[in-house]
Amino acid sequence: MLNTFVVYVENKPGVLTRVASLFRRRAFNIDSLTVGRTEKPEVSRMTITVDADYDQARRIEANLYKLVNVLLVENITSEPSIVRDLAMIKVAATHEARSHVLELASVFRARVVDVAPESLTIEITGDEDKIDGLLEVLRPYGVLEMVRTGIVAMRRGSKSSVLAAAASTPAPDVDHGDASYSV
Repeated sequence: MLNTFVVYVENKPGVLTRVASLFRRRAFNIDSLTVGRTEKPEVSRMTITVDADYDQARRIEANLYKLVNVLLVENITSEPSIVRDLAMIKVAATHEARSHVLELASVFRARVVDVAPESLTIEITGDEDKIDGLLEVLRPYGVLEMVRTGIVAMRRGSKSSVLAAAASTPAPDVDHGDASYSV
């Protein structure tokens, strides 16, 4: 099952390496990882998606809390959330095919961000299925290049994380149950 973790960390050098190394040491493949500053300049937010069952996800969360620069970890997999990915796709578009490519982009609510004599660059935002769908219909025209940002996710509604409290206090104790973990 694909799990989505939102991890708030101190905005310091080396934090990303520590988090990625934790997943490497535990032999988990990170499906998507995005990092950016939050509304507080001293805090960054990571959105990490990883394929893990329930017990593995709990262990990942517990191990993330062991890292010094981690302030808060939330597994929002089962919560109502907004999940988005951004992609830019450069498509070969000869004069004859250009109108067809533009029409396909508009059907997917994508927008053209660059026009060149023999290509178009399209920007699309949405869930992974939407982006994959556009990519499939553009393949016959010739996809020259593509880049994706990775998933960003946020809980729906007015409920937000308790980041203000987490930034000023140490990470909370996590109930590890009867399991034991090694670092």
